[in-house]
Amino acid sequence: MDSTLLVELSRAQFALTALYHWLFVPLTLGLSFIIAIMESLYVKTGDETWKKITKFWMGLFAINFAIGLATGIILEFEFGTNWSNYSWIVGDIFGAPLAIEGIMAFFMESTFFAVMFFGWDKVSKKVHLLSTWLVAIGSNLSALWILVANGWMQHPVGMEFNLNTARFEMKNFFDVLFNPNAISKFLHTVSSGYVMGALFVVGISAWYLLKKRDILFAKRSIIVAASFGLLASVFLTLTGDESAHQVALTQPTKLAAMEGLYDGKSRAGIVAIGQLNTDKKIGDGQKEFIWSIEIPYALSFLGFRNINAFVPGIDDLVLGNPTLSIEPAQSKIDKGKVAIASLKTYKEAMRENDNTKATIAFQSFRENQSFLGYGYLNDPAKIIPPVGITFYSFHIMVGLGSWFLALFFFVLYFSMVGKIETKPLLLKLAFLSIPLGYVAGEAGWIVAEVGRQPWAIQSMLPVGIATSSIDPISIMITLGLFATIFTGLLIAEIKIMLKQVSIGPEGEAHV
Repeated sequence: MDSTLLVELSRAQFALTALYHWLFVPLTLGLSFIIAIMESLYVKTGDETWKKITKFWMGLFAINFAIGLATGIILEFEFGTNWSNYSWIVGDIFGAPLAIEGIMAFFMESTFFAVMFFGWDKVSKKVHLLSTWLVAIGSNLSALWILVANGWMQHPVGMEFNLNTARFEMKNFFDVLFNPNAISKFLHTVSSGYVMGALFVVGISAWYLLKKRDILFAKRSIIVAASFGLLASVFLTLTGDESAHQVALTQPTKLAAMEGLYDGKSRAGIVAIGQLNTDKKIGDGQKEFIWSIEIPYALSFLGFRNINAFVPGIDDLVLGNPTLSIEPAQSKIDKGKVAIASLKTYKEAMRENDNTKATIAFQSFRENQSFLGYGYLNDPAKIIPPVGITFYSFHIMVGLGSWFLALFFFVLYFSMVGKIETKPLLLKLAFLSIPLGYVAGEAGWIVAEVGRQPWAIQSMLPVGIATSSIDPISIMITLGLFATIFTGLLIAEIKIMLKQVSIGPEGEAHV
C-alpha cells in the first residue's frame, strides 16, 4: 500500500467534504439571527409585512439548513473511516466537544426548527419567536463546540500523553473549552457567517430593487441585513486581529506562511498586496516577493502587540536562530525521534517487568515529549505549510472583508436617507458580492487548515500518522461519489433558491 497516496487521498476527501460543508453552514449562522430580528420586529409592531418578510427568508434558510446537515454528518463519520488513528490517539479529548455538540446544540436546533418552520398557526407569537431565537442560538452553539475541537487541534492544551495506552488524555476540560485559540477561532468564524448571511439578504434584496419589484420588502430587508452586516464586519475585523495574534503566539510557521516571510525581522511590516517569488527557497537569500506593497511595522504590532517585536521567518524556524534562541527544526526532529524510541523502550520494559529500564525510558520520554510529533518527520523543511496557497488565501480573505465593510456602510447609509433605489451601481455590486462572501469564507478555512500543515494536531501528530489503514482504492471510489453527490446537492440548492427568489414574498413567479 502506498502510504503517501493514502494520506493524500484521505486529505483530499476530507477537504472536499469540509469545503462543501462550509458552503452551507455560514449562511445558516448568519441568516438565523437576521430572521430572528425580523420576526422580533413583527411581534413588536404587529405589522404583517414583517411576518411576510420573515417567512420568505425562513424558507431559504430551511433549504440551506437541510443540506448543511447532511454534509456535516458525513464529515464527522470520516474521522472514524479515514482518520481512525487520529480518533484513537486523541478521541478522549476531541470527542468530548463533538459529543456535547450532538447532545446539546444539534438536538436543540433540530427540535425548535420544527416549531419555527411549521408552527406559525399552532403556537402563540411569542412561543414561535422564542423557537426562532433558539434555533439561531442552537446553530451557533453547534459551531462553538466544533470550533473548540478545531481550536484544540491548532493549539493543544489541557491534556497529557499516557505512555501505557499511547493516547493523549484530557486532564482539564475547561482548559480545552477556554483555550484562547478556540475562543478567537469561534468568534471570528461565526462573525464571518454573520457577514455572509447579511451579504445574502442584501444582495437578493438589491436584485429586487433593480427589478423594481417587492420594493417595501426589499427596502426593509436591506436595512435589517445591512445594519447587522455592518456590525458583524466591525466585529469580524476585531476577532480577526485577535485570531492572528493567537497564531503569532502559538503557530509561528502559519504566520510566516500567511505573510510570505522568510527572513525574520523586528518592526516587521504587513504585506498589503504582493506577488510571491515562486523560485524562493529556504535559506537561498533570494527576495521573497517580485513586488509588494507593505504597511510598515504592522506585523510586529498586530502579531505581538509590540512595534519592536521580532517576527520569526521561515528561515529562522527551519534553520534556527541562535541569537534569538530559536531551535532548528532538525534539532526538534532529533528530540522527537528520541521520544519515539523512549516510548518503544518503555513498552518493552513494561512487558518484561524491568522497572529500572522502564523508569529510565519514562524519564527520557518526558524530557522530549513536547517534540513527539517532530519525530515522525524526516525533512526539516516539511514543518512549513504550503506558502503560496496560505499567503494568497489569507490576503483574499482580508481584502474581501474590507470590501464587505465598505459595502454595508454605503448600502445602509443610502437606505437610511431614502436614496438606495437611485444607486443602481451600488445595488449591482451588492448582488455580485453574494458569491464573494463564500470565497472569503472558504479562503479563511484554507488559511486555518492548510496553514496548520503538516500537523493534524499542531506539533503533536502529523497527518501521515493520523490516517486509517485502508485501501486507497476505496477512498478513490468514495471521493468520486462524494464529489458527485455534493455537487448535485449544491446545484439542487441553487436551483431551488433561485426558484424561490423568482417567486418572491408575494408568491407569484416572475420571468
